[in-house]
Amino acid sequence: MSVATAIPAFCEGIQYFAESLEGFEAHGTTAAIAAGERAIASPSDPNAVYQTLLAADALRYLTLQITASKESGHPGGFASIADGIAALMMLGYKNITTEVGHHAPGFYSNVFLDQSLEAMGITTVQEMRDRFRETHGLLGHLSGQIPGLLNPAGPLGQGQHFAMAGAKLNPGILFPVTIGDGGLGEPYIMSSFGHFNTAYPQTTNFLPILVWNGYSQEHHSMVSTKTNAEMIAYWQGNGFQEIILVDAKEYDDAGQNGAYVDSTAFSFPARLRFTQALLEATDKAAQSALGGKLTVLIVKQLKGAGVHKRGAKSHNLYPGDSVEKDYIIEALKARALTPQAWELVRTNYVRANGGPASQTAVTETTRPLPDLGTLISQEFPIGDKQVSTTAMGSMVVQVGHEDPDFVVTNADGNAASGINNINVGLKILHPTPDADYFQQPQGQVYEPLSEDACAGLAAAQALFGGRSLWCSYESFAINGLPIWQTVTQAMAELRRLTPATVCLFTAGALEQGRNGWTHQRPEVENYFAAMMRNGNVFPLFPCDANSTQACYDWALGQKNKGITITVSKSPLPVRSTLAQTRTGLDQGAFVLQTTPGSKTVVFAVLGDMTLIPALAAAEQLAAEGIGSKIVSVINPRRLYRASDVAWELCSDADQGFLSDQSFDDLFGGDAVLAITGGSGAMLEPVLLRAKAPRDLFAWKRGETAASAAAVMAINGLTAEAFVARAKALLG
Repeated sequence: MSVATAIPAFCEGIQYFAESLEGFEAHGTTAAIAAGERAIASPSDPNAVYQTLLAADALRYLTLQITASKESGHPGGFASIADGIAALMMLGYKNITTEVGHHAPGFYSNVFLDQSLEAMGITTVQEMRDRFRETHGLLGHLSGQIPGLLNPAGPLGQGQHFAMAGAKLNPGILFPVTIGDGGLGEPYIMSSFGHFNTAYPQTTNFLPILVWNGYSQEHHSMVSTKTNAEMIAYWQGNGFQEIILVDAKEYDDAGQNGAYVDSTAFSFPARLRFTQALLEATDKAAQSALGGKLTVLIVKQLKGAGVHKRGAKSHNLYPGDSVEKDYIIEALKARALTPQAWELVRTNYVRANGGPASQTAVTETTRPLPDLGTLISQEFPIGDKQVSTTAMGSMVVQVGHEDPDFVVTNADGNAASGINNINVGLKILHPTPDADYFQQPQGQVYEPLSEDACAGLAAAQALFGGRSLWCSYESFAINGLPIWQTVTQAMAELRRLTPATVCLFTAGALEQGRNGWTHQRPEVENYFAAMMRNGNVFPLFPCDANSTQACYDWALGQKNKGITITVSKSPLPVRSTLAQTRTGLDQGAFVLQTTPGSKTVVFAVLGDMTLIPALAAAEQLAAEGIGSKIVSVINPRRLYRASDVAWELCSDADQGFLSDQSFDDLFGGDAVLAITGGSGAMLEPVLLRAKAPRDLFAWKRGETAASAAAVMAINGLTAEAFVARAKALLG
């Protein structure tokens, strides 16, 4: 039978096949994962070892061919861990996460082999080549829409959060996470492992796998100078109990120079010895992690092993690096398998873990959640002075009592944000019990002094199907936003429902006068303002304690959204009812106060403290016979036109936008002043749609001052300034 007639259908698009493979007759006639089994019987079984090697070569071949098909993408980093990924699959572990977005084409190849990509209409290698780096296809970095892949990955230093969240929510299931030795330089990886292990010492079923290949993106990695002993000591010094290191150099019989070598250059017997060592080490590491030890697996192998180039030069392809290039052709031919070997690899992959990852990974189904029932909110009478965050805190405690998996994260301390009632009700998670500080080992409040660790665990838990709340000072949140943004984008693309990732940002710039500009950084709102156009990001700005409760209650019912609630921690007057904010959540805003007069000035006010000078300005205008309307903007995303926002691209599309007529009813007048104590970009939809003469008052810069009023005055947010500008607009 010729090669041409024996090609499996899924192999359409493969350019090069081997005529024969050494060892295939002895070890490749029967799949190492038997029918009805989820994994190989033993990591020392010669058939399993041989077939793991075949899988690694299949991964390298596919990774290089699909990237070269577009002369773009990153084959080199994944190539150095292909053997490790193959080992995980053969051992039946498919809940694999990663910190390395550049490994995307390798991960796509992995889930193609187990038929997961068929869920998005990719059944052949040619279709995978065609849709790599194309819209609605296989994005250049891992996204949220690829079947069988658990997490998005772009910015470095994030993937460990997904592994830890998965482990927390799914005891007894292993969550490996690959970490690049370039990414290891990110400051948050080891600290997040450390705090999580201190808080959740019994949750060790995540397995960091360090891809120690000696090179970063364009140069040697900063940890390339470490010896094996130093690397082991580094992980030991960060609390890891079991450090398992597999060094390809120990199996090299090809005389390669340097500490980092390519196992594909070994003789065939040496390749098998290295593969067996890695397969056994991976099995040992997995059992250790599942058995209660904080474990790391370190795989030391040269970057670019088995592909077109080695070292940093293998990192990515450039225009011209096509499948017609001689060095690409040479590498593909070196990794080529026979059609029978391709069929064997696929059989093992499909059987592993009981089926394709698109059907068996924990993130492929909607996670059941405990019913919260009807949360109790307290409607304060108009005129009362209340702390909004404290009012919300009582609702947060109720959520925690009903949902044991719920977690609250805060780097700067709940007590400092007026939500110490959360600590009292849910307890800070700490191994040292101390009633004075409301801490105990079974708490639900996670408080590392790292916004990345706070945002990471909270956002990852939401993505993996659990409820969470990330609390932060507005000025410090920027340090955790990269992973939150990554998760919200992934949620927009998900093929399943998941709870919204909810944030509470307190201590706004106007409250931080004595601390000065270091604590006055509302520019973070620009971040959310830009993200509103994504379609599933909803920044909320309650106007008082009643409003805050209504906003949180709404957020708890949302799916696949990123929701931020920005509110003061100072006692402020209650000006609205719960019903008014519910209207504001639906329509974007509500009319708080109307004053008749000869003409009408509309104040579109975002936030709570900013209402103080706006109301004073309305009073001054009234004294001169000029009318006004105070509109409290609660949910600015609703105020955009549908055409402004990519809502229709979201998997759980929210098409709620205020109609033109309703907008005119709210903001119609003779002049419009848009007012915020933060970024003016947040009020863009008002400026876009208002028809009357209009202007914007927004944050300019931080400064040390004695009061919120003084900070507002420095930024021109005063009643006098509003009145003067209103009169000018009225002519």
